[in-house]
Amino acid sequence: MTTIYKICTASEWREAERAGAYTGSAVDRRDGFIHFSTAEQAAATAAKHFVGQHDLVLVSVDAANLGKRLKWEPSRGGALFPHLYGTLALAYVLRIEPLPLDTAGRHAFPPLC
Repeated sequence: MTTIYKICTASEWREAERAGAYTGSAVDRRDGFIHFSTAEQAAATAAKHFVGQHDLVLVSVDAANLGKRLKWEPSRGGALFPHLYGTLALAYVLRIEPLPLDTAGRHAFPPLC
């Protein structure tokens, strides 16, 4: 199983739970796809796009469930990042965990697969 990760605000995730699906952040909607990261990319994504932000969650998703709507496309430094074209059904979510800041101001990730 390949697990991919979405970092978003807790309020965005609460809205997804109310709606029954996650349609992405404002940046995702502007870009036309939901940005995800691999376990190896997640910390750098947080440091680049979410520095100092509180009230974030880490959403874990089994990539195999997303089918052909998931594309692996080059981004930072040519690395392939997972991009979901369409909404994320909540049924495909494995875990939702808080992503707090540590004492140095970096996001403290749980163990990632």
